[in-house]
Amino acid sequence: MFRSLHMKLVLIMLLLITSLMTVVGAFMMTSITGFYIDEFYQQVEGVFGDSDPANAAFVNSLRREAAQADGALKLQEMVEAKAGDLGLNSSTRKYYILDGRTGAFITGSDDQASFESLQATANLLAARNSIAAGSAAVGADSDITASYMDVAIPITGGDNAFIIYIYDNRDTVSSLNSQLFLIIVQALLVGLLISVLLSFLLSKTMIIPIERLTERAERVAAGDFGSTTAVESTDEIGILTTTFNDMASVLQDTLEAVENERNKLDTLFLHMTDGVVSFAGDGSILTSNPAASQMLGREVSFYDYDALFGRQFPLRQVMGLQRPNFLSGELTVGGRILELYLAPVSEGEDGSAMAVMHDVTAQRKNEEMRKEFVANVSHELRTPLTNVRSYAETLRDGDDIPRDMENSFLDVIISETDRMTRIVQDLLTLSRLDSGRAEIKMVRFPLLDAIDSVCRAVELEAQRRGHTLVRRYGRTLPMVTGDRSRLEQVMMNVIGNSIKYTPDGGSITVDAGIRGGNVWIEVSDTGIGIPQQDRERIFDRFYRVDKARSRESGGTGLGLSIAREIVLRHHGSIALTDHEGPGTTVRIVLPIRQSGEARHE
Repeated sequence: MFRSLHMKLVLIMLLLITSLMTVVGAFMMTSITGFYIDEFYQQVEGVFGDSDPANAAFVNSLRREAAQADGALKLQEMVEAKAGDLGLNSSTRKYYILDGRTGAFITGSDDQASFESLQATANLLAARNSIAAGSAAVGADSDITASYMDVAIPITGGDNAFIIYIYDNRDTVSSLNSQLFLIIVQALLVGLLISVLLSFLLSKTMIIPIERLTERAERVAAGDFGSTTAVESTDEIGILTTTFNDMASVLQDTLEAVENERNKLDTLFLHMTDGVVSFAGDGSILTSNPAASQMLGREVSFYDYDALFGRQFPLRQVMGLQRPNFLSGELTVGGRILELYLAPVSEGEDGSAMAVMHDVTAQRKNEEMRKEFVANVSHELRTPLTNVRSYAETLRDGDDIPRDMENSFLDVIISETDRMTRIVQDLLTLSRLDSGRAEIKMVRFPLLDAIDSVCRAVELEAQRRGHTLVRRYGRTLPMVTGDRSRLEQVMMNVIGNSIKYTPDGGSITVDAGIRGGNVWIEVSDTGIGIPQQDRERIFDRFYRVDKARSRESGGTGLGLSIAREIVLRHHGSIALTDHEGPGTTVRIVLPIRQSGEARHE
């Protein structure tokens, strides 16, 4: 109930008013009581005090009258004469004439029974003691806590001794205090009512803006940053409202920036080629990207750390690392070679770790191909160089070599030199194609003329080997876009291989046609064919099915590699196709038009 700020304000106001009225009432009641006590003794002092000569004369006259035989009655007459100055009345303030030595009642404004009901007060005892001691000291000690006020005045004259005892029961003070208490209670009730009204006014000026800020804060917590809280004052609450609006605006900008960065990271995480998996301290999967599942060949979210990487490194070993240390290793999965990096992300009971996988299969394959390529180049160049050196040394050291033998040796040297030249030229062509520096001149030309030109160029070589060169392509082949000389080089290489690797008396068939937006060219032979296990690598550099026969025929093992690179630069394809019977069929597919080429026909 009292958690509400409004109720707290009401309670504070009520306590404030109650405390204030209590303090003021107690102070006023105490002050009134003290005032009446002081007034009582001042009145007595004004009649019996010896500071005033008139009063001293009055006291002396009392002493003279006390010496008379009827001194008590004389004193009574003189006291009643001063009744107004002493404030005497029949209800609250009375006087008694007492025997000074025994304290017995003689006369007074009340009867003896009333006097005897009074207690022997300290002032009365003090007056009797002073008469006994012969000093006649007045008993006038006041006590604010007492229920009465009194004064005992000893009067001696001759052998007589009397005490004038004035007694006030303080009923007037009590009645006044009661009236004052009632007034204070009434004022307190009015004050409490006013405090309640003021609390509602305060709630309107203070609590309502705070409630609006609270409502706005709840909307901000729910993600609504669009609205603002109106600033209705320039006080501290107004400053707080302005600051809150500024904070909400900055928070919105910050969250938008964070969301933008998170979206970028999510996109990068989902589409990055490296596999990433994060683990909790117990080995369960927290997050993973599609690349990780693809690399590991399984849905990563269905497994835990031990099932995925437990054989490489225990999880406790990874979690025990101090950042930025990490563990690295290799993981082979389904023919893939993965580089694995493991590192802790956070420590403690809620610690986590992350695994990053990089597929190095292609890199390792390229390294193997590079090593094989270097070995092949070294081998291909070493053989002719060895022959050249051997024949050259023979010519240098032989003094009696016949002329025809020298010419034969020189022919071998020239042949081996030409072979090395072809190897170097082919390597240079491949290098230019790989680096993109090989110039490809795209022009429109008739494909039929290019095929006819290549067939005429190889026709004599085919006839020399007793081959039959069959042309099955029609005369309606279209114009194509490409580098004619490069494409003729491809067809020359493919047809030349068929002529080389087909036993004498074989058949080579050249066919071509149109399919969709492409043209195709097929070269089939009845040669030795290519085994199934060698078909995937037939276009690799320096790869030969029959290495001995290839060297005998003068091949470098780079022709088909160059052909593939040229075809790829034309956005086409070259591959082996199924072939009935012995021999091989190579199929070349080229687009009729290159991408982005405008149509003018």
